[in-house]
Amino acid sequence: MPASYDTAVARMYALGHELAQTPSDKFDLAHMRLLLAALENPERRFPSVLIAGTNGKGSTAATLASILRAAGLQTGLYTSPHLIRINERIQINGEPVADEKFALLHDMVERTAERLVEEGELPWHPSFFEMLTAMAFEHFATSRVEIAVLEVGMGGRLDATNVVEPGVSVITDISLDHQKFLGDTIAEIAGEKVGIIRRNGIVVTLPQIPAANDVIGNAILNLDARAVSAVPFVPPVSPGATPYNRKSLTAEAEKNGLWAQYPLEVMGKEITVRTPLVGRHQLRNVALAIAAAEELAKQGFAVNAESIERGIRETRWPGRFQVLPARDRRPEFVLDVAHNPAGAWALRSALSTWYEGRRIVFVFGAMRDKAIQEMAEILFPLGEYIIATRADNPRSATPEEIRETASRTHADIKLTQDVKSGLERAQELAAMDGIVVVTGSIYVVGEVMRILGVPADAQ
Repeated sequence: MPASYDTAVARMYALGHELAQTPSDKFDLAHMRLLLAALENPERRFPSVLIAGTNGKGSTAATLASILRAAGLQTGLYTSPHLIRINERIQINGEPVADEKFALLHDMVERTAERLVEEGELPWHPSFFEMLTAMAFEHFATSRVEIAVLEVGMGGRLDATNVVEPGVSVITDISLDHQKFLGDTIAEIAGEKVGIIRRNGIVVTLPQIPAANDVIGNAILNLDARAVSAVPFVPPVSPGATPYNRKSLTAEAEKNGLWAQYPLEVMGKEITVRTPLVGRHQLRNVALAIAAAEELAKQGFAVNAESIERGIRETRWPGRFQVLPARDRRPEFVLDVAHNPAGAWALRSALSTWYEGRRIVFVFGAMRDKAIQEMAEILFPLGEYIIATRADNPRSATPEEIRETASRTHADIKLTQDVKSGLERAQELAAMDGIVVVTGSIYVVGEVMRILGVPADAQ
């Protein structure tokens, strides 16, 4: 009898966290291919776009998937991690996989994996992430998606998603993160990311820091790949200027308090780009999605300028500088999943642009393996108070560890042992004239969304 949804999720988490193993120990691609072969290779039954990078790959994936949906294509989207429920990671046309379907997919992949282990074809059981990736591929194949947008989980070269043959590879901005797994330098990390580039393939990217540029450029040359620059789709912004217009947070703007809007020539036509993704860095991610969409149009997919314009406008990617207006004795909230120094700098820039002079109270929690000191030094000086807390995750740093690590900031750091109490304390300190900024970890943001009743598809 098939397991229930709750049982399937519990069994997935019992495998351990997806980052619990190093690439050299993890379920490598040869074994992943064995598992998929036993499932009759679902990954070969749909075309795909594969997106790697340190920051922005999820935003790029969500924007591109929205463009493809607007073009009328049955579109799969696979992302990680999730904010509230694991189903969010596997979507078709913006709808997360249903609980019953999730349980059935888990049963199928689990039975196949157990048989392969029993027969000695696999040396060990697939990890959390390999299981989930196989389930996503099976869902997309049996649902006959016309294309799938796949976000790499970590790195690229050894990531479970890298078994596909993408029609387009996309590399977003690269910075330091997951050094324990990917390397201690930008060049080493970039070396893992470029593993998604195929010989004679197409890779969409943007210029970035020299160490990353060198690695990406050499990989493109060595593989005879065709590089596509998204530079033409990044709007020019003069120093101090911004394409963002602050909307009054009325009922009309309840779901979208901030927008970027600017004209752009795409596929020979002028469109108005209007994106709810906030921050100068998001304009780079939108540009990457546009460039990838153009390449897919050249491959015969029914994408045009109108679907690009509409898809960008309809993108939903919550937890990325998501503004919740003040109401019902609750202060204004900003939810942002910045989880590394580059993300912290992007958040600081956005806060300085929109909330300069306003009183800010941070609710901050992070995973123990993250660059907590650097993030604290970037963000904490903006806050009147810092509420250090921890998500319900074994990898979470304790509030005491956060305070000790951030001691050089001399910030007023208050400790709470769970997100709910941290949220209550932050609201008291912010009152109605302050801003509560929740950040440091996607898990902390997800818990806050759950407590506040914010749906995972809201923007």
